[in-house]
Amino acid sequence: MRPLDTSIERTLPFSTDASLRRRFMIIDKDIPGNMRWGRLLEELDKLAEDIALDYVHQFEPRGRVVTAAVDDIALHVPGDINKDVYLRARINYVGRTSMEVGIRVDQDKKAKHSLAACYFTMVARLGKGEDAQSLPIPPLEYQSDIEKERYQAAIERRKAYREQIDALEEPPSKEEFHHLRELHKAQEQENFKGLLAGDLIRNSMERMYPDQENVPKKIFGGYVIRRAFELALMHAEEIVSHRPVFVRVNRINFLQPIRIGDKLDFTSRIVYTGDTSVSIEINIERTSLDKITKALSNTCVFTFVNVDDEMQPQPVPRVYPTTYAEDERYLKARRRRQDHLELKP
Repeated sequence: MRPLDTSIERTLPFSTDASLRRRFMIIDKDIPGNMRWGRLLEELDKLAEDIALDYVHQFEPRGRVVTAAVDDIALHVPGDINKDVYLRARINYVGRTSMEVGIRVDQDKKAKHSLAACYFTMVARLGKGEDAQSLPIPPLEYQSDIEKERYQAAIERRKAYREQIDALEEPPSKEEFHHLRELHKAQEQENFKGLLAGDLIRNSMERMYPDQENVPKKIFGGYVIRRAFELALMHAEEIVSHRPVFVRVNRINFLQPIRIGDKLDFTSRIVYTGDTSVSIEINIERTSLDKITKALSNTCVFTFVNVDDEMQPQPVPRVYPTTYAEDERYLKARRRRQDHLELKP
């Protein structure tokens, strides 16, 4: 079976379905980029699950799939809520028990650049609850040049992520040390009025109910990441002068399944600001209904840009870390930003 044989395409008919269009609008006014990307993330996660599950069921009808990670969703151009959105997905890579699902989001199928490109890592599982275990799955056959290129690109993304994690853990360079030192020295001035990272933390709690169930007794991950995204967006609004718009999902990790009855604690931190961008990290901690289990279920990193009414980037205030932990988060976000700037043509 080839990657081509796994392809699925879905359309969100915003141009003709007023009710659907309203569900995906940020506000009931005519503004540029008036699209709820949090809700679109939910759709993308479901599509990734469906395409991976179709593949697994060809070999093991009892198998199921879970989302392990969302890697680097980059928004290339603002979305137009009045135009249809086309979601085109296929499996790019199959490992021993995992798959990478690539999804291209378009509003013009003939456009050179997509609206966004998305990569989901899905893992095949067999069994329920404590008896669940990883399910080995057969590989795909990569025949065409484009299939081989996408396969290799998926491997490179995995390698790049591991290297990025290692790089993020490196101690500060001389330049980074001096940069952090200047930020700390600025806080010692009598007239200092900057934004302290320690003051830019917000919490929200939510109970998981049966109507959010996906696989038996477990909550749909797409719903959870939509809530995280929307909280991050509202948090960014607190410090920007105009309007924050989504430009990148840097990474979302799914560390533990969330079950019906769990209480989720969302902790949002503004960890870094660039010239016009805001980096926000959200950790989600689950507490079981019986209060016996408490664990980190998800980590999320989002980037937003401050824009005016014409979608032109505007400056954002600098964030000042104080503690060692804040320095570490700040530095990691700064390195991620520099990596992305270096990749730009």
